[in-house]
Amino acid sequence: MFNRNKFSDSNSCGGINLGFLTENELEMIHQGTLEVLKNSGVFVEAEESQEILAGAGAEVDRATGIVKFPEWMVEDAICSTPGQFFLYGRDGKHNIVVEKNRVYMSTFGQGVDILDAETGEIRPTVKKDVGESALLADALDEIDIVERSLTAGDVMKQTAPLHEAEEVMCNTTKPMVYGPGNGYRAQKIIDMAAVVAGGHEALREKPTLICNCCPTSPLKLVRHVCNAIVVTARNGIPCNILSMVLAGMSGPMPLAGSLVVYSAEILAGIILNQAVRKGSPVIFGGSSMVFDMQYLTTPMGSPEVSLLNGAAAKIAQFYGIPSWVAGG
Repeated sequence: MFNRNKFSDSNSCGGINLGFLTENELEMIHQGTLEVLKNSGVFVEAEESQEILAGAGAEVDRATGIVKFPEWMVEDAICSTPGQFFLYGRDGKHNIVVEKNRVYMSTFGQGVDILDAETGEIRPTVKKDVGESALLADALDEIDIVERSLTAGDVMKQTAPLHEAEEVMCNTTKPMVYGPGNGYRAQKIIDMAAVVAGGHEALREKPTLICNCCPTSPLKLVRHVCNAIVVTARNGIPCNILSMVLAGMSGPMPLAGSLVVYSAEILAGIILNQAVRKGSPVIFGGSSMVFDMQYLTTPMGSPEVSLLNGAAAKIAQFYGIPSWVAGG
């Protein structure tokens, strides 16, 4: 059995469809993205990823690490990316269908401080808090997918993602999202999930988790992100290519320009993912913000954030790829 939440354009609950980009405007963003990928390219740091992309048809400058993608290569990766895949809960009661327009809610991370419920004081988060927050999310009907919300600040930074994954796996039966930080930790977390699922083949057939892989804006796939993308593709685990372009700082101040950078970064990650294993499940992710130049902050509740991430979802729909966007 699969839980199927309502589509984003469903008005049965009195909601509205935020459709502020026309088909022509989406096509303009797409054409701008193709131009950036073909002419400017993307910095790809990992040599193995450079080899994979070169073998798939990309133009790779070994001296600079800049990889340029012909239009046909971009279109081919978009076409091979599944428009739908299934994500499974540990007990079979929280299985979901991930597809264009269908809306689910997830927790997001990750906080480094917490208001202690017993002392009333603000303190740094620890590993125990990660598990307790996952247990809370597991109990809430409104939450469909559980990501670690807090940081295990009492363990070594190098191994913190492994500890956080352990706490989430032990405290929820819902599908999970994890951020490994590099390919080595991605494989270790997949190995952990495989133990729970009954083996790697069982996990590939019924994936219980999504891997977050974040490009560095503007237009960079650094080594640890490349390696994580490759590892998830080889294991058949859904990968959320999650751009966090900052309009006015790591991207153009005009929102349309930042959307082009955002789209180019994600498509570069998708191309790498599909070059490793065609048909591997991918999510078109976005957590873009704007930069307040007066106060040197990133106001997450600003109207522009909603515009950027709403537009990100529309771009993903344009490509027919499932999306994941931050809600602020």
